[in-house]
Amino acid sequence: MELISSAERNRLFERFHHDAFHLELRDDYSVPDEDGPFQRWLAGEGTDHSYLAPWLSLARHSTARGMTVRRVRVITEPLTPYIQWEHSVTPVNEGAGENIRWLPRRLLPADVVFPFNNHDWWLFDDRLLAVGHFDRDGRILGSQIIEDPATVVQCAHLRDRLWRLAVPHTEYAP
Repeated sequence: MELISSAERNRLFERFHHDAFHLELRDDYSVPDEDGPFQRWLAGEGTDHSYLAPWLSLARHSTARGMTVRRVRVITEPLTPYIQWEHSVTPVNEGAGENIRWLPRRLLPADVVFPFNNHDWWLFDDRLLAVGHFDRDGRILGSQIIEDPATVVQCAHLRDRLWRLAVPHTEYAP
């Protein structure tokens, strides 16, 4: 399986026209850029959001072009420390134009099945998927590009269903 880098995946944002949707299924995302800020937050030292600057710039640029950038975070309750931290910095993401919703696993209908072995994915314009792959330590290895129409339609239906079930960030209190 061929994987593209995170930088290559981010370049997909230049190619989409109306919607980028991210389904997040992990209760921990350990990426090197966040290790320091996360550890400082755990120590009660607050959060320096500078590590988010590249992503916030990309989100602002995309939403300024009239596009939507959305996420559903499927989460386990009680929240892991990492997800608590994510929740605390979500207003910064939303300030850049993202729309983020939370979906506790306990609210998932029994018939929901996540494709791709429960890997996260981005869906761009209902035509292209970028499925994330992680190593044993939770670090991103890259994304697999899928453009098979039947698979894309399946994910678009799942996206729409989860979006309706998920709680907007401003209404979700862990």
